[in-house]
Amino acid sequence: MNTILRKSILGIAGLAFTGGVFAGPVAAHAADTTASVKPVTATVQSDKLIPHGVQGTQSRIDLNDEQTKNVKAIIAATKKAGMDERAAVVSIATALQESKLENLGHLGDRNDHDSQGLFQQRPSSGWGTVEQITDPEYSTTAFLKGLKQVDGWQDMPLTKAAQTVQVSAYPDHYAQWEQQAADLVAEHWNK
Repeated sequence: MNTILRKSILGIAGLAFTGGVFAGPVAAHAADTTASVKPVTATVQSDKLIPHGVQGTQSRIDLNDEQTKNVKAIIAATKKAGMDERAAVVSIATALQESKLENLGHLGDRNDHDSQGLFQQRPSSGWGTVEQITDPEYSTTAFLKGLKQVDGWQDMPLTKAAQTVQVSAYPDHYAQWEQQAADLVAEHWNK
């Protein structure tokens, strides 16, 4: 019996070590790719804005007038689509990750394929024309249409809902923007 117990404990310890070896460098690399991580004071939000709580370290950027205008455009398009504040939080967090809320045109060699706009949508992937996907209302509506097609998106962590629509090479990076997105929705939803 002692041999079986000893082998079980050693096996579990080996798995824990292996998991740490493989997860450590990945976690360290993920932290290095974050634009600007600043400590965030937890803001109390309703269950509607952050029903699962935030995941991981949160990032925050200061917004200029253009970025704030894009936040308001995302919120207006969300309301027009008949969706709630949670949909706006997912949309804004996604746009924060994809473009830092800047309506980006083609960036040449610095561009990921032909990705453009707030959500870095691609004309070649069927998101619309360049003119359409660089229009904040259109691109938000296209994102929300994709979100509506995700069964149970309202009950998913933000990063999983966003990733299901976006299919990013970095699926967990959306989570870092949840608190700022919720704060922006709380600030601008009723304006």
